[in-house]
Amino acid sequence: MWAVFSRNFSSGTVGEGAADKIEILNDVVDVLGDKAVEVAGQVAPVVSEVAVVAADSFFPVAALQYLIDYVHTYTGFNWWASIAVTTLLIRSIQLPLLINQLKSTSKFTLLRPKLEAIKEEMQNREMSPNAVAEGQAQMKKLFKEYGVTPFTPLKGLLISGPIFCSFFFAVNNLAEKVPSFKEGGALWFTDLTTPDSMYIFPVLTALTFWITVECNAQEGLEGNPTAGTIKNVSRAFAALTIPFTASFAKVFMKILQFLLPTSAGDVTQSAIFCYWITSNLFSLSYGLVIKKPKVKEFLGIPIIPVTPPSTNQKPGLSFFDSLKKYAAAQQKQSLSSRAEASSKPTNQRIAPTSALNQRIKSLEKEVKGRKKGKRR
Repeated sequence: MWAVFSRNFSSGTVGEGAADKIEILNDVVDVLGDKAVEVAGQVAPVVSEVAVVAADSFFPVAALQYLIDYVHTYTGFNWWASIAVTTLLIRSIQLPLLINQLKSTSKFTLLRPKLEAIKEEMQNREMSPNAVAEGQAQMKKLFKEYGVTPFTPLKGLLISGPIFCSFFFAVNNLAEKVPSFKEGGALWFTDLTTPDSMYIFPVLTALTFWITVECNAQEGLEGNPTAGTIKNVSRAFAALTIPFTASFAKVFMKILQFLLPTSAGDVTQSAIFCYWITSNLFSLSYGLVIKKPKVKEFLGIPIIPVTPPSTNQKPGLSFFDSLKKYAAAQQKQSLSSRAEASSKPTNQRIAPTSALNQRIKSLEKEVKGRKKGKRR
């Protein structure tokens, strides 16, 4: 064995046993080298493919693609599970925003009766400019008191909308450009790059959305007359979800192709539903938990008292009705001012005429008196 690891300085020939051992070591080195190259060849293409896809994407889209790849690499989950876990992570990060959104919606619901009273007062005063100015000042004071603005309820849409678009493009591009997505599914959806031919995913998407609407649609809108309308519209959208989601990618790409240029196709891959259904389930779970009074009290969410519906409740003054009444009041005021302006010269003309008539009458009396004096 010493002869294997030691150097022989003699000029004699190496023994047959030593030569065989050296040959075996060379074979082992060759086998290990081939295995290392094989393992590297299996890992490197996936990493490079994700990097190539992310390089052609906008920053939010690329960040989501790297996050999905990170979950896939370090958890060992398949691609569909990695997309679902990433969805849960992003939606969990949104929780503070969702809670703040619910607080704002609840405050607006509590503020609504006072706003309606101000609008009714403006309506009773025929939407005169002074009434409108006073009403606007009172509304600003109420908004400041409750810590909200007319645009506060839009914050949730401005945040959730870009996140949904980024997820769509991130998953869609990965499904098109990463070959391992063809075996990244499970059960009946083993190929994540193709649409669901059995329509199970569109049905599940519609079902989870409908259950969410029935359970959570009116949360924060108790007593608001528009809550019923919002719920009915959401129900109709849930019924249309199956055909809509089946061809969603084609419609969505036509709408947003100028905003976020991408080479995504016009079919809704199964990979998209791994995000969509997971997001719906998260919304459903969040809504069921946040409805608990103790949870609301702990988070500081205003609790809206339930009031019975009133049959004599007057509908709120719409924006267009307000504009019409305001324009009519201004027109009425301008007409009255014109009438006053036109009546002033007439009065001024009448005044000199009456004075002249009185002067003429006095002169006539004076002349008659002189004539009588001459006769005497």
